[in-house]
Amino acid sequence: MIKEWATVIHWQQGRALLRYGSSSGCGSCQARTACGSYLLNKLGPDGVHQIELDILQPLQPGQKVEVGIPEGSLLRSALLVYLTPLIGLFLGGALVQLWMTNQLWVFCGGILGGISGFFFARKVATYWDNQQEYQPVVLQIGLPPDAVRVQHRE
Repeated sequence: MIKEWATVIHWQQGRALLRYGSSSGCGSCQARTACGSYLLNKLGPDGVHQIELDILQPLQPGQKVEVGIPEGSLLRSALLVYLTPLIGLFLGGALVQLWMTNQLWVFCGGILGGISGFFFARKVATYWDNQQEYQPVVLQIGLPPDAVRVQHRE
């Protein structure tokens, strides 16, 4: 199970809007020049994302919630997103090459196959979106921010 802690932004009638982001420790180690995660975090936007989930328990803004998704679902989704257009690209180019020898047509067939693979992946992802195993689940709910009090002793 892939787990991530998220912060409640808003909760109303069983729907919670949660904010989560990349680890604050990423980029602080010595391997950051050769680290793929560090480079990908720098390429993308600020790394803060939002998700809306059904959570029946009343929540307060600022409260922490642990959300998880099964590794198998995440792996299948990644394979769908990355491999389907790539397979379409190769199949499109190979099929056009069977009928034509002009490399421009083979190139166009590959591009069309890649685009077809992308749309196929999008269609399958829409189907998977409604299946329970691809939905994130709430694993833990932390205490509300006003429930924890720190007393300083001198």
